[in-house]
Amino acid sequence: MLLYGDYHTHTTYSRNNHGKGTVLENASVAADKGLKQIAITDHGFNHQLFGIKRKNLPQLQEDILNAKEITGVDILLGVESNLISLDGEVDIKEEDFQYLDILLMGYHKVISNPTLKDKFLLNWANAFDKVFKPSKERINRNTAAFLKALDKYPIDVITHLNYGMQTDTLAVAKMAKQKGVYVELNGKRINFTEEEIEIMRDEGVKFIVDSDAHRPEHVGEVNNGLNLIYKYNIPLAQVANVDKLPKFHKKRGN
Repeated sequence: MLLYGDYHTHTTYSRNNHGKGTVLENASVAADKGLKQIAITDHGFNHQLFGIKRKNLPQLQEDILNAKEITGVDILLGVESNLISLDGEVDIKEEDFQYLDILLMGYHKVISNPTLKDKFLLNWANAFDKVFKPSKERINRNTAAFLKALDKYPIDVITHLNYGMQTDTLAVAKMAKQKGVYVELNGKRINFTEEEIEIMRDEGVKFIVDSDAHRPEHVGEVNNGLNLIYKYNIPLAQVANVDKLPKFHKKRGN
């Protein structure tokens, strides 16, 4: 069982020293570990603390081309975009897609939202998710926002689903399957119940195992996801980047 690629890694383009390594450093570690492909997926533009600056996308593209030539690893340019509104908006503009090979999407705190209603009901309402059990109304609201995003954008991967924002996992996973979106098994955190994992497995949901590396040395460290695959006997045919390369919405050259 071989890991072919890691599609959730951060670099110094995630601001304020959130990502610790350069593109070349991430790619060099990937090469040392035998990975064929990685994605550089720094935090989305509306993250007030760590988001990549839109003006830096051309330089990131150059860094990727340089690192690819040096290391021989295929490197995709992506963004871990943020869910920013109840209406399913994420912090991606149409002009951004000229740079992107892959689009990740997840929920994060400290985000700029379009309206005060979005700020209150999407961010503030979920700010203490670990402390207070979410109401059914809040879960339904969160779920609806995710489903609308999946319907609006060519998202490739949902990152760390239910981390900081509880959803109806199975509803989101079923929509992901319908839209050809991978549900991430994150290298740091997996927030699914045993029942949810087994139902997703039996429903044929497609997974992807990623490191969510914020340091170069953590690129390719996906044991958290692999252990879950072993434990719950998830067929490798349902794991996008084990023994094969994933298929994403955007093809190179388009």
